[in-house]
Amino acid sequence: MGFGPELWCPQGHSALLRLQDNELRLLELMKKWMSQRAKSDRQYAGMLHHMFSQLEKQEGPGQPHTSDHGGQMAESWWVLASQTETLSQILQRHAEELVAGPLAKLSLLIRDKQQLRKAFSERWQQLSQEYTRTTQLEMEKLKAQYRSLARDSAQAKRKYQEAIKGTYKERDKAKEKYVRSLWKLYALHNQYVLAVQAATLHHHHHYQRLLPSLHQSLLSLQQEMVLVLKEILGEYYSISSLVQEDVLAVHQEIASAIRAIDPATEYSNFSQSHRYGSEVPPAVSFDESLLEETEGLAPGELQLNELTIESVQHSLTSVKEELAATTEAVSRKEQHVRELQAEIRGVVGGGVHLLGKRQGLQEVQQQLEGCLCTEAKLQAQRDLLSRKLEQLGTGEPLPALPLQEDRQSVSSVEQERSGPTALETLKNHISGIFSPKYSLPPPVPLIPEVQKPLCQQVWYHGAIPRVEVQELLTCSGDFLVRESQGKQEYVLSVLWDGQPRHFIIQAADNMYWLEGDRFPTIPLLIEHLLQSQQPITRKSGIILARAVPKDKWVLNHEDVLLGERIGRGNFGEVFSGRLRADNTPVAVKSCRETLPPELKAKFLQEARILKQYNHPNIVRLIGVCTQKQPIYIVMELVQGGDFLSFLRSEGPHLRMKELIKMTENAAAGMEYLESKHCIHRDLAARNCLVTEKNTLKISDFGMSREEEDGVYASTGGMKQIPVKWTAPEALNYGRYSSESDVWSFGILLWEAFSLGAVPYANLSNQQTREVVEQGVRLDPPEQCPEEAYRLMRRCWEYDPRKRPSFSVIHQDLISIRKKHR
Repeated sequence: MGFGPELWCPQGHSALLRLQDNELRLLELMKKWMSQRAKSDRQYAGMLHHMFSQLEKQEGPGQPHTSDHGGQMAESWWVLASQTETLSQILQRHAEELVAGPLAKLSLLIRDKQQLRKAFSERWQQLSQEYTRTTQLEMEKLKAQYRSLARDSAQAKRKYQEAIKGTYKERDKAKEKYVRSLWKLYALHNQYVLAVQAATLHHHHHYQRLLPSLHQSLLSLQQEMVLVLKEILGEYYSISSLVQEDVLAVHQEIASAIRAIDPATEYSNFSQSHRYGSEVPPAVSFDESLLEETEGLAPGELQLNELTIESVQHSLTSVKEELAATTEAVSRKEQHVRELQAEIRGVVGGGVHLLGKRQGLQEVQQQLEGCLCTEAKLQAQRDLLSRKLEQLGTGEPLPALPLQEDRQSVSSVEQERSGPTALETLKNHISGIFSPKYSLPPPVPLIPEVQKPLCQQVWYHGAIPRVEVQELLTCSGDFLVRESQGKQEYVLSVLWDGQPRHFIIQAADNMYWLEGDRFPTIPLLIEHLLQSQQPITRKSGIILARAVPKDKWVLNHEDVLLGERIGRGNFGEVFSGRLRADNTPVAVKSCRETLPPELKAKFLQEARILKQYNHPNIVRLIGVCTQKQPIYIVMELVQGGDFLSFLRSEGPHLRMKELIKMTENAAAGMEYLESKHCIHRDLAARNCLVTEKNTLKISDFGMSREEEDGVYASTGGMKQIPVKWTAPEALNYGRYSSESDVWSFGILLWEAFSLGAVPYANLSNQQTREVVEQGVRLDPPEQCPEEAYRLMRRCWEYDPRKRPSFSVIHQDLISIRKKHR
C-alpha cells in the first residue's frame, strides 16, 4: 500500500511531515546510541589494556616470573592475562569499525533524510500554490471582471439603442462606447475560456499525476532509506556481536528484530491509520451564470469576430512560443532523467551512498511532471485557438455588432469626416503598465555561497567565547568557525563523542589548511571537508556533518543595499532596499544616532516582538543590523503603502466585498497576535500596510507588549497616546489588553467603511474622551453594511468583558463578506 489519495489533503501532508520528523528523531537517537556504544567499548578496551600494562610493569615484559614450585599456574595465569589483552584489542577494533562504518553511514542517512523532507515539503507547497493560483485565484479574478464587463456592455447597449433615435453625433458616441464595451467583454471572455481550459488540465494533472508522482517518489525513497537503515543495523549487529551465551541470546533477539524489517510493508500501518477520506475537488468548468447578461457568447467557446481576430491570432502565436519552450524543457528533463538512471545503474554496490543520487533523480522526475502538465495545458489552448482560426479559413471575420441597420445608415462621407472608427481606435489602444509604489536599487549579481567572504558564511560566528560554542554544538559532527578571542587566529570547533574539539586553522602566504591540501579561502577549505567527508586530521578521525548557523536575525550593514527614502518614523527614516544575498526587496527602518540608549532599546522592541511571529497578515521581520550606527530593522517591503492612504486614494474604486476582505485580513492578523498574548496598543489604519494584491498586514509594533496573562499595565504618562483609537480603560487606568485592541479594531473598521475619514473629526482629544464616557459612539459611515456597524458597536462596549474576541470578529467578517457580491 502506497501513499494514496487519502494523503493528498493538507492533513495528510502534515502527517507525512510528522512521519519524517519522527523518523529523523529516531535516527538521531540511534546515532547517539551507537556513538555511546563505541565510546563505552573504547573505554572498556582501554581499561583492560591498562590492567595488562600494569601487570607488565610489575612482572616485566614478556612472560611473568614463575614460582619455584612449578610453572603451570603461572602459565595459566599468563594465558588469561594475554587473552585479556587480545580481548581489549578486539574491542578497540570493533569500536573503530563501529565509528567508521554504521555510525558514519547513519550520519549520511540522516543528512539525506533531512534533504528529502525539505525537498518534499517545498515541492508540495509549490504544487499547492500553483494549483490554487490556476484554479481559484485567477478564476475568481476573471469572474469578477467578467461580471463587471457584462454589466457595462448591457448598459452601453441600452444607451446605444436609446441614442439611435437621436442625432448622428449622439448615436455615433453611443455606438463607440458600445463597441468598446463589447471589445473588452469579448477579449475577457476569450481569456476566461483559455483560463478555464488551463485550470481543467491543471486540475487533472495535479490530482492524476503531480501529487501521485510526488507521493510515489517519497514512498520509494523512504523505502530505500528503510532498506539502508536495515543494512546499517545489520552491520552494527555483526560488528558488536560477541560469542558468550548470555550476550549471544541478546544479539539473537536484535538479529530477529532486524530481519523483521521489510521496506515494502514499513508504511502500511501508517497509511491505514491516516485515512482521512478526503475527496478530489470537482474539476473547473465554465461558470454559465456569467452569460446571463450577455448575448452571442457560448460557454467554453472562443469568440472570433472583427473585434477579437487580432487578439486570438496573437494569443495563438504566444501559446505556440510558450509550448515550444516547454517542449524543449521536457526534452531536456527527459534526457537528464535517462542520464541519472544510467549513472545509478553503473554504480557498484548501493546503500546509503546511492540515496543522494536517487533523491536527485526523483526531484528531476517531479520537475518533468510539472513541465508535462504545463505542456498539456498549452497544447489544449493551442488546439482550441487553432481550431477556431481554421474554421474561419481565409474568409473575413464576422461583424461584432448586431446593428446592420445602423451600419447602412452611415454614409462613407460621414465616416471620412468622423475620422477613425471606434473599432480601429480600440485596436490601437495600448494598456498601461502597473509599476511598484516604491522604487528599489538595482539587483546585485549573485555569487555562489562558497565564493562569499568569510563574514557572510552562515557557519562563521565571529569572536564568540568557548562557553557559547559548547551551547551551540549539540550533535556529533556539528561545527562552526570562530575567531579566537585575543588572537588573530581562526578556529574550527566541532562536537565529537560528546566533547567539543577545537582546531586552529593554519594560515600562511594567503593559504589555509588543517592537514593536507591548502586552499586560498577558509570557505573553500570547509566546502572541501564537507563534500569529501574526509577526517579533519588522521589522528582525530573527526568528520564534519552539519554547519551550525549563526542567529538568522543578525545581519551586517553590508548585507543591505539601501534605496530611496520612503517615509519617516518616530525614531528615524525608512528606506527601500535589497538584500545583497538574494536581491530580496526590503524596507529598512533606521534609528537616529543621536537618540539616547533607552529610546534605541524601544526602537529594537519591535524587532524582538516580530522575531516570534509568522503569519500572512503580520508584516515579516527579516533581520536587525546592530554592529554599528545607525541601527537598522530590516522588514519585508509591502509595496501598496499604508491602509489609510490606500482608503483615501483607492477606496472609492473598491467593491464592498473587497473592502470587507481587507478588514477580514486585519482580523486574522489580530487573532494570531491575540493567541500569542501580544497587545498591539496602536491599532489603526495608518499602522496597517497593503500589498499589491490588496492583502492587508498589521505593522508598526513599536508600542506593542507581550504579557502572559494578556494584560499590560502602563505606568507612563499620556504622551503620544492615540486617544481617538484607545479604549476607555486604557485611557483612564493604563490597562491595555486584547479587549482594548478590540476597541481600536472597531475604530479601524469605521475608518475602512468611511474610506479613510478621521474619527470624531470635530472633537479634540479631551472632548472625545468625555463623549465616549457619556456613551456616545461614532455614527455609521455611508454605504456601511448594517451587520458591520453592529459589529463596530460590539467592539465599543464600555465593559471590556462584553467585547467579542478577535476569533469571533474574524468569523463574523467572513460571514458578512459572503453576503455581499
